[in-house]
Amino acid sequence: MIAGHARTIDLARSGDRYFVTVLAAGFDAIVNERANRMTWPKGQMRYNLATLAELRTFRPLAYTLDLDGETRHLDAMLVAVGNGPSFGGGLRITEGAVLDDGLLDVVVIKPMSKAGLVTTYPKLFKGTHVTHPQYEHHRVRRITLAAAGIVSYADGERFGALPLTVECVPGALTVLA
Repeated sequence: MIAGHARTIDLARSGDRYFVTVLAAGFDAIVNERANRMTWPKGQMRYNLATLAELRTFRPLAYTLDLDGETRHLDAMLVAVGNGPSFGGGLRITEGAVLDDGLLDVVVIKPMSKAGLVTTYPKLFKGTHVTHPQYEHHRVRRITLAAAGIVSYADGERFGALPLTVECVPGALTVLA
């Protein structure tokens, strides 16, 4: 017999598509695109090689964000929209996001050196990147994000090309916890 209790959580929605945890749109999504095109090697090493390949040429991206009606134009390494706190095997990119608070957590990693990006990466496993000076955090009900040529990933799957509007759908799913 499975023990547990029912819990109602929010979902994030873009058009007719939903996700539970995090939508990534930036360096991380570019790495995913490259890794998905690779046939060798298999497993995690494919993502490691894709990361190294993209690091060589990656430049910050120009984003336009609409955060609950406030428009911002900025350059960033990535933008993540979180309903939950983590993605990608435990990377806590949207540290502090709560699955049932009626809000989305938007994290912007502003431009930094490639060395800075590499040294900050391990901090994502504990969520300690939130003290980095290039980290920016917003809590919103709705976001529209745009960046030329970027395909987003949500819950680890290819989600869709930007621009996208994502909104929180409070209490949309009941799960056994």
